[in-house]
Amino acid sequence: MIALFLSSFLAATFFPAQSELGLVYLVTTYPEDLVALIAVASVGNTLGSVVNWAIGLGLIRFAGPAEHSGKASKWYVKAQHWYERYGYWSLLISWAPLVGDPVTLVAGVFREPLWRFFLLVAIAKTVRYIVVAAIALQFT
Repeated sequence: MIALFLSSFLAATFFPAQSELGLVYLVTTYPEDLVALIAVASVGNTLGSVVNWAIGLGLIRFAGPAEHSGKASKWYVKAQHWYERYGYWSLLISWAPLVGDPVTLVAGVFREPLWRFFLLVAIAKTVRYIVVAAIALQFT
């Protein structure tokens, strides 16, 4: 379970890691531990996303809110418009490959409150792992 936690944690950061295959293996090998396996993967993945949020929060504190000085980067302006349009609900796609990690980083940049960030990301990540485990169980 430690390996599952670590792979889930790393998979939520910008490090290249994969957690679903590990969960599938463990669920098909130890189906009696289904709930614990989903919980471990979900907690690890959610905490990894908190790292991205904290990095985003640190980026804005380090760089400063450039939009006030008129020197905002194109990335910042694009992210700002996107986050203003979709807001914190976009965190429900934090489970998705390729877009999930940047969404969690942007939430930190725009100072999404940690309690709401954690709640929405935990929901998204847990639902994803439940679906993966349910599919895996079909093949046991």
